[in-house]
Amino acid sequence: MKNKITLIITLFASVSLFASVSPKEKEALLNLYQATNGAQWSKTWNLDAPVNTWFGVVLKNDKVISVDLSNNHLVGELPASVTDLVYLQKLNLFRNEISGVLPSSISNLKDLKYLNLSFNKLSGTIPSQLGDLSKLQSVELFMNDLSGSIPAQLGNLKQLKVLSLFNNDISGTIPSTIYELKSLRVLLLNSNKLTGKLSKEVANLTALENLSLFENNMDGQVPFDLEQLPKLKEMNISYNNFSGAVSRNLAQLDTLNMTMINQSGLAVVLPVVDKTSALADED
Repeated sequence: MKNKITLIITLFASVSLFASVSPKEKEALLNLYQATNGAQWSKTWNLDAPVNTWFGVVLKNDKVISVDLSNNHLVGELPASVTDLVYLQKLNLFRNEISGVLPSSISNLKDLKYLNLSFNKLSGTIPSQLGDLSKLQSVELFMNDLSGSIPAQLGNLKQLKVLSLFNNDISGTIPSTIYELKSLRVLLLNSNKLTGKLSKEVANLTALENLSLFENNMDGQVPFDLEQLPKLKEMNISYNNFSGAVSRNLAQLDTLNMTMINQSGLAVVLPVVDKTSALADED
């Protein structure tokens, strides 16, 4: 009896050790390895070993649910086949040298909650298909070469808590749908080429704790409605083309005290007035 139990345990351990992901998922991982010069990664993979031993890869029930290869010297283009990892919940490739574009097939990753491709060399536009990933809680694409506008479809991400797109070449206006993200805590859009006004609808972002629009080309009146955000702790909307007066509370909340760029290209501090005057000025 004892020998039978030992045999069963041994067999179970063997099955667990050699359990493998589907051929399609393994191929997607191998494509990522080959496309980003895997042999030269800081922490590389032993391709002869089981997938569950590969650095940064997490399996659950023989399905790849997480790939975290941040700061690992990945160099090359992101292969579209990465979106064949359909059970992925987390994809973190932060601080590498990944180029190319974000594939529209990213909509295949229906279980994705965390996406971080920041500090790379990605180009092209942000695919509107990101808006199809209803489980997304964090999207971080900062410090790339992304261009085009912010997709209105991102407003579909009702569970989104973090949207960080700073230091890109993103242009256009902030879509009205972004102001509908009631779960959003962090909105970092600074150092882009955004234009247009900051809508009064910003008051809908009641969970917002950190807002950064620093160094864009936005204009118009700074909405007094920002004061209605109960959890806002950090804000930097300076170095835009905003004009008009602001309340003392908003001026104090802003990291650079509402320093804007006027029509002559000079840095000026917006005048501070009391609430009543600010509201009248805004109207």
